[in-house]
Amino acid sequence: MDEETHHRTEQPAQSDAAVVTCALCGTSADGETAPPTWICSVENGRRQYFCEECARTHIRAIESRLDSAWW
Repeated sequence: MDEETHHRTEQPAQSDAAVVTCALCGTSADGETAPPTWICSVENGRRQYFCEECARTHIRAIESRLDSAWW
C-alpha cells in the first residue's frame, strides 16, 4: 500500500508515561490508550483524539467528516 503509517502523538505526563488527551477540551485518558468511547480522527496527517463528551457534542460535524477547525 502507498499509505503512510502515522503513529499516535502522545504527550508526556508527570510520571513519564504516555497519556492520551482530548484535542478539544484537554481531558486526559486514564491510560496509555484512548478508551473505546473516544473518537480518533486523522486530520492533516495528525492523529487526534476526542473524548466522549466532545464527540457527542460534535457528532454531526464528525459524521459529515468536517475538520475539527470547523466545529
